[in-house]
Amino acid sequence: MAMSGGKDDGEPMMEMNTTPLIDVMLVLLIMFIITIPVATHAINIDLPAPSDEPTPPDQIDPIKNKIVLTPQDQILWNGDPINQGELVRNLQETLTFAIEPELQFEPEANASYEISARVLNIIKGSGVTKFGFVGNEKYRAFGKS
Repeated sequence: MAMSGGKDDGEPMMEMNTTPLIDVMLVLLIMFIITIPVATHAINIDLPAPSDEPTPPDQIDPIKNKIVLTPQDQILWNGDPINQGELVRNLQETLTFAIEPELQFEPEANASYEISARVLNIIKGSGVTKFGFVGNEKYRAFGKS
């Protein structure tokens, strides 16, 4: 392989050799990447612990279950009030069925957004796959004038 060192006319080279500059820049880049601390942003959340009370066998329907959120911050499972721990347990029990029952979610009009977000996070974390929102059709008249 032949190397070109410029023209043979005796004139000095006018182009700057950038290879050492690029080498230094790459070394500096690697040093900065190594010295940057690892991003450890975390949000600590206190999840509710499931209660030790036994679940009544008739509380979970093998076909369809409905969660309703009331304006009084109550969680209703098929019409029966439950707490967040019982909700977690009920969701885990629905996953043990041979065919997973459908889970319907219906927050009432004045239900708290905070409790809605908490319940949705619990549902998402449980691994339920047959999930749907119901009752939205009654709010269509609010958007029309």
